Amino acid sequence: MLLTDYFKYNHDPVWDIARQCGIRHGVIRLPETNDFDVCDRSHWAAVYKKFTDFGITPVVIEPMPNELHDHIKTGDDLRDSSIEKVLKMFPIMRDLGIGTICFNWMAHIGWLRTRTDFPERGGATVTAFDLSEAAPPKAAITAQELWNNYAYFIKAVLPAAEKCGIKLALHPDDPPLPKIGNVARIMVSKEKIKRAVFDIYPSESLGITLCQANFYLMGEDLRDITDLFADKIFFIHFRNVTGTAECFHETFHDNGDIRMADALQYYIKKGIDVPIRVDHVPTMYGEQTALAGYGTSGRLYAIGYLKGILEANGAVR
Repeated sequence: MLLTDYFKYNHDPVWDIARQCGIRHGVIRLPETNDFDVCDRSHWAAVYKKFTDFGITPVVIEPMPNELHDHIKTGDDLRDSSIEKVLKMFPIMRDLGIGTICFNWMAHIGWLRTRTDFPERGGATVTAFDLSEAAPPKAAITAQELWNNYAYFIKAVLPAAEKCGIKLALHPDDPPLPKIGNVARIMVSKEKIKRAVFDIYPSESLGITLCQANFYLMGEDLRDITDLFADKIFFIHFRNVTGTAECFHETFHDNGDIRMADALQYYIKKGIDVPIRVDHVPTMYGEQTALAGYGTSGRLYAIGYLKGILEANGAVR
C-alpha cells in the first residue's frame, strides 16, 4: 500500500514529522483562500511544487473543495457552476499525476463530534460523539433530495473522470446516522453505499474511501465490506473507535474495537494496494492543537504503528 499522510497547504509541524517518518506521498487539502483558483493550472502547479520541493508527492485531494462541494450536495443555485469547476479540475489533476479525490455526501454538517476532550489511555484526549448531546442543526434536507443531488452530480462528472483517469472515492457519513435533526444522511450503511457506487451510474472511476471506523460503527463486518467493495476501494482511512454510531469515541489506533492488524492483513490478502493514511489521532501530553484529532504527537505514534504493520506484511511502498 502507498503510505501517505494528510497535509494542509501551509507548512506546519505535520509536514516535518511526516518526512521524518519516511513518508513521501501526500493526501493534500487545497488552499481555501481567495487567491487560489481551482480552475487555474498555474495555481495548481505552484501548490504541487511546494510539496514536491519538500519531498512529498501529492496523490490524493481531500476534501473536494468545500467552496464547490457544499453547493453541489445541497443542490442550490450555484450547483451547476460548481460542477463546471470540478470538471476543469480533472485534466489538471491528470497532468500532475494526482489520481484520486476523496468526496463525501454530508450536506450542511460534516463530520460531527460533541466532545473534543474525551479521556483516553494515559490521560490523552480524543474526540467523541453522543447523539443525546448533539444540538439539532437549523438546516434541513431530506434523504430523497440528497439522493437526487448525488445522482445529478455523479452523472455529470463521471464521464469526464473516466476520460481523465480520475478516481472519485466516496467517504461514508461520519457519524453514520440516518438523520441529525432535520438533516438527513444517506451514506450510512453497506446497502446504501452499495447503491451509491454500483447502481446509479456504474463506473470504474467511482469507488469508496474505506474509512474503517465508520463502517464498523454501521455495524458492518470489515471483511464483508472488503469483499463487497474490493475493486472499489480507492483510498483507506486508518482509524479506530469504540462504541456505536449513536455514542462512540475515538481511540489510539491500537486501543479500539477494530483489530487493526487483522484488518490490514485482510486488505493485503485481497490485493488492495491503494493510498492509506492515519486519521483522527489522540491529543497527547503537553500538546496544544487547533483541531482535535489532527495533532502531531498522536500522529507520530499512529504513523509508526501503521508503518510497522505494513512492513511486517511486506506491503509498504
